[in-house]
Amino acid sequence: MAALTIGHKAPEFKLVGTDLQPITLEKYKGKNLILHFFPLAFTSVCTEQLCMANGTENNYTSLNAEVLGVSVDSPFVLDKFSKENNLDFPLGSDFNKKVSKDYGVLFEGDFAGMSGFSMRSAFVIDGNGVVQYAETTDGKTLPNFENITKTLEGIR
Repeated sequence: MAALTIGHKAPEFKLVGTDLQPITLEKYKGKNLILHFFPLAFTSVCTEQLCMANGTENNYTSLNAEVLGVSVDSPFVLDKFSKENNLDFPLGSDFNKKVSKDYGVLFEGDFAGMSGFSMRSAFVIDGNGVVQYAETTDGKTLPNFENITKTLEGIR
């Protein structure tokens, strides 16, 4: 499946949070959601991506937006990763890879003998569940945080 594009209805999802509780798209109804998919916790570019998304560097509150990080790592790994990086937003485990597949960002190629992880991607989903921004990078490049902010400013 190709990655979602602007104007598409975002697929519902159910992830497992670091507290082992479900995280769903429905929870964000009425708010803008910045969904950051990342390949693997504790890798350099993934750490940089999520630290940049952290509220201390990018304040999305005034734009009625919340951040959610998603990877195929287990919720236990994500909990340790979140704590070590002082992340102030939730991380959701897509351990079964369903959400990555539904959003068209599941990498099934071969990277150093590995596959089946989320591609580095960012989506902005408005309060009505419609994709307003969609970007999948080459894996080495961070999502464009400036464009994410501009998109959020345009939703107001």
